[in-house]
Amino acid sequence: MADVYPEFREAVNMSAADLRKWLGTAESKDVGQKASAGAESVGHDSGRKIVELLDKTKSALTEADEQHMHKVVGYVHRHLAQRPEGDITETKWRYSLMNWGHDPLKD
Repeated sequence: MADVYPEFREAVNMSAADLRKWLGTAESKDVGQKASAGAESVGHDSGRKIVELLDKTKSALTEADEQHMHKVVGYVHRHLAQRPEGDITETKWRYSLMNWGHDPLKD
């Protein structure tokens, strides 16, 4: 677990409280890949899991938690590499990253 935890904490720059609040917004629910109309997006589901991870102590993290942390780190790094030009404040790109616990405006 020691190898992914610092990367996860660096990739996820939102607090559990901030992420929980964000996940309740319409913007959060409107972005991302969905299995079907009206379904929860992959990123929104991941955000809920990230909140749970942030609420746990490091010693309470499981192997499944570690796997999700790897997924989060990979997603955030890939998505950051696709940064669009111009103002990103109200973009689906930023909103999608925020569902994964990273607000690029905090960088």
